[in-house]
Amino acid sequence: MLKFNYKESLLIFVRGLLMGSADIIPGISGGTIAIVTGIYERLLHSISKINFTFLKPLIKGNFSRFKTKLFEEVDFQLFIPLLLGISIAMLTLSKVVSYALEFHPAVTYSFLLGLILASAYVFFNKLSGVNLKNILLAFVGFICAIIFVSLNPIEGNHTLPVIFFSGFVAICALILPGISGSFILLLLGQYEFMLNALHQFKFPEIITFIAGAIIGLLGFSRVVNYLLEHHEEVTMAFFIGVMIGTLKIPFNHVTSSIVLTIPDIVSCLICAFVGILIIVILEKKL
Repeated sequence: MLKFNYKESLLIFVRGLLMGSADIIPGISGGTIAIVTGIYERLLHSISKINFTFLKPLIKGNFSRFKTKLFEEVDFQLFIPLLLGISIAMLTLSKVVSYALEFHPAVTYSFLLGLILASAYVFFNKLSGVNLKNILLAFVGFICAIIFVSLNPIEGNHTLPVIFFSGFVAICALILPGISGSFILLLLGQYEFMLNALHQFKFPEIITFIAGAIIGLLGFSRVVNYLLEHHEEVTMAFFIGVMIGTLKIPFNHVTSSIVLTIPDIVSCLICAFVGILIIVILEKKL
């Protein structure tokens, strides 16, 4: 029988809320929040070890063996509170994020800029040292991110196969720190459509997107898990470069939205500082 540690489950739920909130905003990823809050490696390992071997005894009608294998293979104590937190955040905060991005873009993206800057510094502190290999990989990550965020959005249709593919690709935000799933959806022309689908509870589109995301997550997690197990230093250095490169997104939005008055500049600086402070608190407390 599954037994929950309620204090641990609550903390995981809070992490899920934060990850779900981050995934809604174009420019920051849930994977970044997962690392900052100290749950990333457990999440990655738990996802990558799901091989569906528990289905074999189920097909044979051996329900006792199925139950045993299921609980051995799937970390329900992690997935249930985490997915619950992510789902609640996405369903409840999507309207708030849409409003903030539309009516207060400068301060919203300043806050985002602070989040990413502080997260990159947290990642940097996880490196054992600075060497030529780490610098080169960080530079490669930076260049890749600059190229990626400079792409122009495409005009995509909203058929179910396209939505499935969008979920498959965008889920990398949960695995790759610095890569924003929301920004990927922007590039694919699906961001506003999926936000509206969440607002209006369009279940066929939502379920199709989730199905694509699950399949993408199960496959991609194994790749990243291998890299972190065998090449952790250079992988983290690459992530740092990617995060610094993606700063172009909030920076461009801030500079294009802000009116150069002292009150506006001060407001943006305060919001950026609040973003930095939140990451510092998360790293210390969670």
